[in-house]
Amino acid sequence: MGHMQSKEEFAFTKAELKVLLKNFNELDMDGSGFLEPNELFDVPELKDNPIVQRIVNVFDENNDGCISFYEFVNGLSSLASGSKPIEKYKFAFKIYDYNGDGYISNGDLYHMIKLMVKDSLGDIHIQQLVDRTMQAADLDKDGLLTFEEFVSYVKSTNIEKLFSMDILDNLQES
Repeated sequence: MGHMQSKEEFAFTKAELKVLLKNFNELDMDGSGFLEPNELFDVPELKDNPIVQRIVNVFDENNDGCISFYEFVNGLSSLASGSKPIEKYKFAFKIYDYNGDGYISNGDLYHMIKLMVKDSLGDIHIQQLVDRTMQAADLDKDGLLTFEEFVSYVKSTNIEKLFSMDILDNLQES
């Protein structure tokens, strides 16, 4: 059971959605009605984030290379400070599931750690970290982490706090 359902409800009120739409339109530099990755890479808070491309990929649910307002709100809804921890786990799982197959493999985890640490760790050290993590988290020892195994492993790490933000505090309401 590696695959997850997309959620249909948002963590925002109608007034908050209006603020999100205004900010979405401001980010949409070319007025296309969609956010292309380059429009997000120009946002100062995201510019130096090593996993911003992964976040864009997770937001882009239909894999068309750009983010619709629906995808924008759905993605932010998972990250909103008021959303349930399970939504944050789902989002984090998708970030780590680098190839999008519904499981986290040794290769997926390696790619993500490499993105996050850049050149501060060598390839051998990264692989050792990946191997230790997989050994501890892969409960059925099949070489793949299911969503359930991922949640079991990260539940005690406060990962939901890393994938939580006060979205509307960071947006302009005027």
